[in-house]
Amino acid sequence: MRCPFCGYENTKVIDSRSYFEGNSIKRRRECEKCGKRFTTHEKVAELSLIVIKKSGEKQPYSREKVYNGIVRAFENRNINTEKIEETIDKIEREILTGYSGEIKSSELGEKILSYLIDLDEIAYVRFASVYKKFDSLDSFVKEIEKIRKDRKLNTEQGIKEK
Repeated sequence: MRCPFCGYENTKVIDSRSYFEGNSIKRRRECEKCGKRFTTHEKVAELSLIVIKKSGEKQPYSREKVYNGIVRAFENRNINTEKIEETIDKIEREILTGYSGEIKSSELGEKILSYLIDLDEIAYVRFASVYKKFDSLDSFVKEIEKIRKDRKLNTEQGIKEK
């Protein structure tokens, strides 16, 4: 691993830790020349997953597209990128274990929404507005009412279970 500060090729690993529920490794390294320390992340590079678009066209899954869509939904919201990365890791793990290498774009969108609702309701509505192609203010209102209804149901069920 090349040092990002001086470009020297020999660095040593100071510490390694499992990261994102064991799906990647976070390594603390030190340059043998300049002595500066930096962090690297190691994980599986590519998933063999195909997304089937509404038109029937098949495309390779792009983590970057998912990441960018979620980041846009969280614009000006308080969330760190590690939480987004962790959420995408969970989504990918669920898809890889529950699907046979292909997933419809609609199912992928619903899966993303199911995680966003727990992270941030505003980000959920923003993502849903693009994903579900809201075409009017009523579309937003209906989605917000659905969230309120679900939250109320969950609260009532939580009280009954206790």
